[in-house]
Order: sequence, then structure tokens, then C-alpha cells
Amino acid sequence: MIAGCPESTKLCVDFDLVWRRAVGLFCLSLAGLVGGCSGGSSGSAPTVPTAPTAGPAVTISGASQARLGSVVQLTATVSNTSNTAVSWQVNGVAGGSSAAGTISAAGLYTPPIAIPSPNTVTITAVTQATPVASASMVESIMNPLPVVTSGSATPGLSATSFNLDLVGTGFLATSQLQVAGSTVSSMFVSSTELRATITLAVNTAAVAVVVTNPDPGGSVSASVQVTVAKTSLTAAARLLDQATFGPTPTDIEHVQQVGLSGYLSEQFAVPTTLLPNITTPPPTICATNLLPCEQSEWWQTVLTGQDQLRQRVAFALSEIFVVSTNSVNSRAVTTYHNTLANDAFVNFYTIMQDVTLSPAMGAYLNMLNSNKPGTVNGVAQIANENYARELMQLFTTGIYMLNPDGTLQLDGNGKPIEVYTEAQVQAFARAFTGWTYAPAAGVTSKFTNPANNTAPMVGIESAHDMTSKILLNGTSMPSGQSTSQDLSGALTNLFNHPNVGPFICKQLIQHLVASNPSVAYVARVSAVFANDGAGKRGNMRAVITAILSDADARAGDTSPNFDGGHLREPMLYMTNVMRGLGFANKDVAAGNDVVANASYNTVGNYTSPLGEKPYSSGSVFNFFPPNYVIPGTTMNAPEFAQENTASAVLRLTLANTLVYNGVSGFTVDLSKASALGITASKTGVAATDAGNLVDSLAVIFMHGQMPLQMRTAIVNHVATLTDPAQRVRVATYLVITSSFFKVEH
Repeated sequence: MIAGCPESTKLCVDFDLVWRRAVGLFCLSLAGLVGGCSGGSSGSAPTVPTAPTAGPAVTISGASQARLGSVVQLTATVSNTSNTAVSWQVNGVAGGSSAAGTISAAGLYTPPIAIPSPNTVTITAVTQATPVASASMVESIMNPLPVVTSGSATPGLSATSFNLDLVGTGFLATSQLQVAGSTVSSMFVSSTELRATITLAVNTAAVAVVVTNPDPGGSVSASVQVTVAKTSLTAAARLLDQATFGPTPTDIEHVQQVGLSGYLSEQFAVPTTLLPNITTPPPTICATNLLPCEQSEWWQTVLTGQDQLRQRVAFALSEIFVVSTNSVNSRAVTTYHNTLANDAFVNFYTIMQDVTLSPAMGAYLNMLNSNKPGTVNGVAQIANENYARELMQLFTTGIYMLNPDGTLQLDGNGKPIEVYTEAQVQAFARAFTGWTYAPAAGVTSKFTNPANNTAPMVGIESAHDMTSKILLNGTSMPSGQSTSQDLSGALTNLFNHPNVGPFICKQLIQHLVASNPSVAYVARVSAVFANDGAGKRGNMRAVITAILSDADARAGDTSPNFDGGHLREPMLYMTNVMRGLGFANKDVAAGNDVVANASYNTVGNYTSPLGEKPYSSGSVFNFFPPNYVIPGTTMNAPEFAQENTASAVLRLTLANTLVYNGVSGFTVDLSKASALGITASKTGVAATDAGNLVDSLAVIFMHGQMPLQMRTAIVNHVATLTDPAQRVRVATYLVITSSFFKVEH
């Protein structure tokens, strides 16, 4: 007890207890130092407990920022245990995920392919020891650092337009491109390639290019000087391959001089080369069959005509808006071809209208003399639906709704959405009733008029269905309209349908440039179809320019490994070889009338075994369908529908015929240097020089991009041949039978 405090006093007792407890606690704290306490308390010394053992602990070290396309090494340090193994998590998921990034067992973190929202993830290391401990850190995901390793600027389709192609790393769809300090729109190809169409002053030699990536982690590449090229031989030859029936040495040099834009401007201005209609009575050779003479004129025009671009576009249109001499008068087909050639650069609505009223199409798809619904001899009849159906299915909209890039629109169940119904086919068919041949001069028109294969059809109101009609998108045409009013309303309804741009533009790209165009390529050209920049829809000149000037079309001008192009269909294969080698018509040289002897028609005899002659398709679906996919692949390649073992062998036979002057009525002197008078440096060729000979052929048929291994093999082989004529024949044969030529790159 405390001195002076009686034991019986409760206050003293309570104080004593408090005092004793305090002394005990103090002793406990000193136990490890002095071995105990004495005094101030009574009884034995208190027991001192053992201090608890610390559990496992984790710390994480490493960079707290990660850029797309790179990796970050993180390290987990485990203490207070011999088991230092950990398991890694990203946002609570073991090993991470594609959305947040992944992490290996060794702590190597790989960011996702796209920045998440928000742009941070939590990385956790969890001990495998017991008890379990963990540590976390926040990793910020940043855009990559752009790096430009090389670039090229090649001439575009105007004097100041150039196609810029950049190669590097760290590129994004949101990367900004600066050229000479000005921001320009860029096209994202991949994380290693950007393209753009740029405008530069004439005679610009080089330009500074910088790529900027946006936040998070915004960064700027080092400035790179890109040399500005002039019109290259390769660019000139490739454009001619796409826009004509085959490059010639003279034309290649000309395009190099005037530029791509200059050449197209010239071609847009060249008047149409019209196929002449055979006179009545026809020449003796065509007395019973006009077809040989009509086809003769087609071959002569595409092989020698100056309006090469116009004729090439007309050829593409003829394989979309198909008619065939298999069931149509050949004189009507001649008129039809001239219509397509005249309309090649006008508005697409005009093409639709002129095709619809042409006697060839009227006869082929039965709009000609289609009468209004009614009863004939007690039997109900309906308007002929053939043209109405094919006009939508094959010529304008296609069967299913499309996005602007040509891909299918899908409903909520993932199924394609149909464009039209059977009722709408019938409505269009009724809108197209009442048309017949144009009457002869001075003759009263009636339903039906005698055949007239050289003038557009005319409408006869008494044979026209004048009831109201519901067309696409719920458009209603009122009752009481004339043949011309219903025709205009129906064509306008189709012309303004959103499918027409992507449906037609994709097919034109396939015929001129590439069988399997990218969806972005289709979308860009379709946008021009919708608006040419001046608010006009369907401007074909603008569309053709967009197709040939697009970055995808021009990509192969600088890259021999360009992954694009299409198989040369038989007629284009034939014209390419004949124009490239300078075949001459012997009858023309002798001053004979080509129509009279139809010598050009013999050309078709050599493509016919391969499945093609002008305007002789077996069906409205053309020689090959635009949606053909090579079996066993997902590759859309229309012309390959004609390719098989037999046709491959027949093409070899045709090549042999060509190099041995076997085309009846034509000749080319392959033994002379002048026949192959161009090389990569535009110098003369000597048949005795195997290297120059092969280089010359490479320019004409492969845009100067013959693979080195191929060149070496051909040069080494033909160098062993001592006869100059045989040397040229063999070299030519090896080139034109190669896959590199058969597929237009």
C-alpha cells in the first residue's frame, strides 16, 4: 500500500491497483533489457511474451508507363520468406487479357493493341508463399513513338499532285502527317505504312515530312527528307496497263513526258472512235453473217484507236451491262458498243438511260415489245420482268444492301438485307412497258415496229401500263404517267439508291485496277460517285479519275512487291501482247479495206478457245462473275473463274502462236531490234545483247519490275542461243507465259 493511505480506504485501494498495473507494464517493457523489475510491487516478476514473426511482403519495380507496340519488364521482390515466386495479374485477371494487356510469368508486360479507356491498368504481383501477400502498381498505356525510316513521293494525276508513301514504325490511324510544315490528311495502311496525296510546287526536289502521334503520350518523329520523283517509267507503264489495251514503247515515253495527269486529260478529250455500221448490202464476206465484220471493227478499234481510255472503260461497262451476239443482232451490238464508248465519261444516269433504250439491251433482256398486263386470247399476261430484275441485280444495286465501302449491311440476326422484293420487280417491269423499235423515217410508229438496230427504242402509250407503281424505298409513281415519265421516274429511283455507288465502283475498280480492292479504296471512290466535289452524283469522269489516281492504284508505282492487280482475261492478254510487240495488219499495210476482208476478226479466233470473243458472253452474268472466289481461299478474283488446267495450256499455245507470227493476217518482225526499241533507260535494244533484250521486254510487259531471279534465269538461258530471231522469240515467250505477266500488277 502507499504510505499514508489506510488500507480500509477505498480510494487508496483503487489507486494501489492502478499503480501496480503501471509498474507491471513498465517492467514488461524493460524485461529484455534489464532482466526484470524490483521494488514498487509485490509478488513474483511478470512473464514477457515472444515478439510475433513478420509475414511475406512484396514490392514491384519497373517503368510505370508502357507504349503500344513495346514491352515493359517488371520485377517483384518478395521478403520474409524463402519462397519468392509470384503470380501476375492485370486488372485482376491472371496473366492479363487482350483488352488490358498481358504479362508473362517473368513479369514482362505487353500492352494491348489499342489504348483502353481509361488508359491505365493495375498490375498485381501475388506471392505463392503462405500467408498470401500482394502488391500493385498502376501502369499508364501510351501511344507509340512514330519513326519514319523511308519515304517516296511519286507524281500524281496533276502537275502539283504527288502520292506520298511513308514506311516506318509506330503509326496509328490517328497519326497526323505534316509535309513542309503543313498538316495533310493521311491514309492509314498499317502500323508500318502511311500514304497521302499531297500538293507540291512544280519542280520541288525534296520535302520534309514529320509524323505526330496524339495523346496519351503524344510524340513527334524525327523529320525525314523525302525525295520528290518525276514521272517514272514504271508509273507510266502501270497507268497504261490500267487505262489502255496495253502499253507500247511510244506511249510509255509519252506519259513520262506529259505526266499521269497530262495523259488522262488528253484521253478525256480524245473523240470517240466509233465502230462503223456495216453498209447495206454488206460486203461479200459478211453477206450471210454480219458478226465477223462487226467483231473485226472492235479488234481494230481497241488495238489501234487513239481513245484508249474511253475504249477500255467501255469494255469494262460492256462486262457489267452485258449483251451478247449469241442472241442479239450484231448490228445492234455495234450500236450498243458505240453508245457505251460515247457515254464512258458522262453521267452514270445517262449510261442507265441509254442502255435501257438501246435495241440491243431491249432484245437481249426482253424489254423490247414488253406490253402492259392484260389478257390475250383469254390468257392473263404480265409485263416482262427480265430487264427490270437484271437492271437491279446486275446493273445498279445488287441483291443486298451495301455499306459505302461495298461490304454487306446485316440485320439484327446477322443476315444480309435484301434490296428489293418481287412486288418491286413487277412494279419496275410495268414501268418499262410500251417500248418498241424506232420507226423508219416517214413511217408512223406503232406497237410493234419492225426491227431497227441503229436507233434508241421509242415509247407507245397504248402499250404502256399507266397504273401507279411502288418502287424502292417506298417511292410511289402516280397513275396516268407516260412511257417517258415512268422511265425517268424508275431510273431516277435507282440512280439515287445508296447501293449504286459502291456496287458499280467496285466492279469498275476490279476491271481496271484490282480484283480484290480494299474496302477503303471502294469507299473513297464511292464517295466521289456520290459527290464529285461540285455536288454532282454519278460523274463518270470524276469516278474514273478517282479509280486511277487512288493511293491503292498507284502503290505499285514504287513497290515491285505490290499485292494487287488482276488476272489478264483472254482478250486483254491478246491486246497487251499485240500492242506491246507492234503487230501490224498486213491488209492495212497493203491498202485493203479492213471491213471488206474482216482480217481483224481473226484475232477473236485465238481468244475464243480461252472463252472470250467480243460481245459473246454465254449469259448476262458475263464471261466471269464479279464475286467469284478462288476455291479453297477467300480471295475474290473474278477472272480466275476462267482459269483451269485446260485454259492454262491453251494460253501457252497462244503465246507460242504469237511469237512465231502465227496470227493470221498479222505480222511482227521479232528478229529486228526496232521491234523492241525501249529499255529502262530508253536506249535502243540489240537482240544480240541478252540483258538489254530482257530489260526491254520487262519494260513493255512488266513495268520494268521483273524480279531479279526471273531476269537472271531468262538472260542466262537466251544468251546461249546464237540465232537473234530465236533469242527474241524465246525471251518473249518466257516473259508472256510467266505468272508475273499473266497477273497485271
